[in-house]
Amino acid sequence: MDTTLEYEAVIVGSGFGGAVMSARLSKTWPGRVLLLERGKTYPLGAFPRSPHDLADNVWCPDGDAVRRPRAVRRRKARRGQLTGMFDIRHFSRIDTVTSAVFGGGSQIYANVFLRPPEAVFEQGWPAAVRREVLAPYYDVAQQVLGARTIPPAGDDPHDRRHIKRTVQFQNFARAAGLPTKLADICVFFGNDYSYGSGQATALGEQEINRYGARQTSCTYCGECDIGCNVQGKNSLDRNYLHVAQTRYRTQVRTQAAVENIVPLDGAGRDDATADGRHGYRVLFRSMEDGSQHSVTTRRVVVSAGTLGTTELLLRCRDVHRSLPRISDRLGQRFSGNGDFLSFALDGKREVNSTYGPVITQYTDHHLFENHNREHAFLLQDASFPTHAGWAAAAIGPMMNPLERLWQTCRQLCLYAFDRAYPGRKNSRVGHLVQRLFSHDLSQYSAVLLCMGLDKANGSLRLNASGCLDIDWPQDSNRPLYDAILRLGERFTRFIGGRHFLPMPTWLWPVRNNVTVHPLGGCALADSPQQGVVSAAAGSRGQVFGYTGLYVADGSLMPTALGANPAATITALSEWIAHEITGNAPDAEL
Repeated sequence: MDTTLEYEAVIVGSGFGGAVMSARLSKTWPGRVLLLERGKTYPLGAFPRSPHDLADNVWCPDGDAVRRPRAVRRRKARRGQLTGMFDIRHFSRIDTVTSAVFGGGSQIYANVFLRPPEAVFEQGWPAAVRREVLAPYYDVAQQVLGARTIPPAGDDPHDRRHIKRTVQFQNFARAAGLPTKLADICVFFGNDYSYGSGQATALGEQEINRYGARQTSCTYCGECDIGCNVQGKNSLDRNYLHVAQTRYRTQVRTQAAVENIVPLDGAGRDDATADGRHGYRVLFRSMEDGSQHSVTTRRVVVSAGTLGTTELLLRCRDVHRSLPRISDRLGQRFSGNGDFLSFALDGKREVNSTYGPVITQYTDHHLFENHNREHAFLLQDASFPTHAGWAAAAIGPMMNPLERLWQTCRQLCLYAFDRAYPGRKNSRVGHLVQRLFSHDLSQYSAVLLCMGLDKANGSLRLNASGCLDIDWPQDSNRPLYDAILRLGERFTRFIGGRHFLPMPTWLWPVRNNVTVHPLGGCALADSPQQGVVSAAAGSRGQVFGYTGLYVADGSLMPTALGANPAATITALSEWIAHEITGNAPDAEL
């Protein structure tokens, strides 16, 4: 039987967990690992930028029954199947934005590598998993992902590395009496800086990184969250996945959506009563032509993200009945990681929100220092692409319509007057344009990104349509959100802003959160009565009740992290891979 299995491992998903598993397992079994990813690969310069192409860059395939924004549904009706990289879902009291792309969340995240405080692991986590236990795995992950703070810049505002937004957020933190630190970010600033202790490479210059992939030293364009078209971020296809494919011959099939996982018996037949010791059959569908495929493997690693992994395992247990042993705790302890987005608009201090990597610093509100679990969160700065800045300039008159109308009329009258008296310097179109755009919203407004310790008391389940649904007890998490709102209002006053605007979905009467960091659902635990996945030595990362069935992604988190989760997902995946292979990880891959 063993000789008939096609693969030693099949990995579902190519995000942080799947990428680590691909590199580590294929090093142990070269050419015997298959990676299945539902999304597409985007080569250099291929991420959409025009409004037309961005509107198509969402996930809404044929047969999709998920609740999605009406605009997405209308787009699909006109254009047919959409297999773009943004998976946007509506749920009761919370919406989610995740990725469907080769490289997973690393292609659209804000690059931050941050270890949560030890206090996070002391409540709700298995006894064997503490920050000091994960420390060596964090260290390796940080080296592989090249996480460093932004290169130093002088005080000269004309220095290309000077980021006004960073300075304003730091000044606010000091004025508010809160700690502020530059964030370690997984952005390429040249080999000498990102992977060593040397100087940063000039903006826009290309190099071959330590893993053999070509990258560009960050151009500070602010486009990290919509796919980096110059490959200036250390996304997983530039390190873990690149090495897995080029060095260890990992086989990759993109646009392959896994639909079922079935254990095999000793004769290699599908057997839902088996425990996985004889291997598994993985069934998947091509997103290109709808064709069905299956492969056999000794072990399966499900790394499809919190929503994807939980949904797949729920369907295997409750719909296909192929994995009936999975704990009834599946879907519990869901968290939005306290995510909250808001805006400080039309201030008096220059912020310049269209320049620099998306996040450069974090302000600590009782998460690391003076820990207060009820109100613990981080405030992070954010940039957005320049073309979004033009959009902000276009809607600027809507913020103060009467004042804008008066200014426009005044400038037009002056222009007409100046035309009657040639020679005056103001009688130029350039002067008129400069006056109209001299105080645009992107220059004097800020995007506030917060995440914190929500109670992780949500639950994931299948609805009547067989699609994932979320029960989110928003009211029990209101103390955290209220604290975030209060700090946002203080920041708005600090920059002299005219308006503080929470994310539009939070406005009455909708009152929905939006999370880009969904966590939980397959929680690590000491027993199947407490969670879904084992944290015990000898079965790290294995689903309780099964041999060779692993989970490695954000669904493992039994609580919110308060910090950006990429570092912890990567470290936990290294920890699990270490036991599977018996090989201690290092940054050489």
